Formats: sequence, C-alpha cells, structure tokens
Amino acid sequence: MSSPTPVTMVDAHEMILHEAGYEVTELTEADIADYVELVSSAYRGEGSKQGWTTEADILGGQRLDVPMAEEMHAETDSVILLVRDGQGRAVASVYLREPENGEAYLGVLAVSPLGQGKGVGSALMNLAEAWVSERWGAHAMRMSVINKREELIAYYERRGYERTGGVEPFPYGDERFGVPKVDDLEFVLLLKPLS
Repeated sequence: MSSPTPVTMVDAHEMILHEAGYEVTELTEADIADYVELVSSAYRGEGSKQGWTTEADILGGQRLDVPMAEEMHAETDSVILLVRDGQGRAVASVYLREPENGEAYLGVLAVSPLGQGKGVGSALMNLAEAWVSERWGAHAMRMSVINKREELIAYYERRGYERTGGVEPFPYGDERFGVPKVDDLEFVLLLKPLS
C-alpha cells in the first residue's frame, strides 16, 4: 500500500518524519508532563550534556515547568508541535507563535539527547517553517538565542537565519528561566525569510 501523495509542504514534512518512524501532533493537555521532561532533557541538567543543545554549563535550574507549559499551551496565538518516536516517547518539540508584521516566532526547539544526530531536529525545523508559511501566511521566521550559544547560532545560520543586530535582555532574577552561571547573557535575534 503506497502512502498518499502530500497535498501541502506541511503534509510532506510530516510524511518524512512518519516514514522515519515518528509521529507529529499538536500538544494537548495530556502531553504537558512529557513536554516538560523533553525540554528539560534537551537543555538542562547532567542528562542534557549528552546532547549538543545543552545549556547546563551556562544556566542551572529549570528550563520549563508545568505551569509555564500550561500557560504556553493556553495561548490562542501559538501552537506547540510534539514529535513522538515509535515507542511513544516525546523526542522533539517546537513552539510557534503566529506572525506579527508577517514574522512568525520559533522558540523552545527541543530534541532529546537520545534523538539528536538523527535528523529529527532538522526535519522539525522544515515542518515548522512550512507550518507558519502555509497556515499563517508568514513571510519570515524569527527567533532569539542566548548569545553564549555560538554553536547553536551557527547551526541556525547554516539553515538561513541571519543575525538582525538586535538583542534582548536575559531575565536575570527570574529563576523560572534558570539560574545564570555566567555573566553577560542576552538574547541574539535571528531572522529567516521564508519566501
């Protein structure tokens, strides 16, 4: 039995992930605990050091908790896409917010250290870019990345994102976002045209 022909680019990118053994869904209330665990595994703590996206050397504490995830899920202008493997484990996710002035926002791209290096992150990025373009009419994607994450910024630059020259302050003093281990943290703003 052959797979149906994709109708849209979103369909095509979902099919690529499906054929690799992954399923993509929009986050539901029932997924919140798995989502928090996934994000934590990708960014914080000793386990995150198995992967290249870790922030554990520059930030301690939590990256996301259940109340924060519930707030994100409740937003009416955003969606969180969740990728599960064949065993039902949450292995990747991305937060997308509807466009302002044609620019959608991508945040909290997380890939479990166990899922890194398998193309899941790149496939999810492709899906995210198609999603905001086709479903929301976005002509660009923007994001913010901690300035000390040069390897991650370089990854996004290879994917066509460019530094805008803009920066945003790091929320020092708000431990919901982590406890800084280094000084001079700020967010570098990146933008990619989608058309």
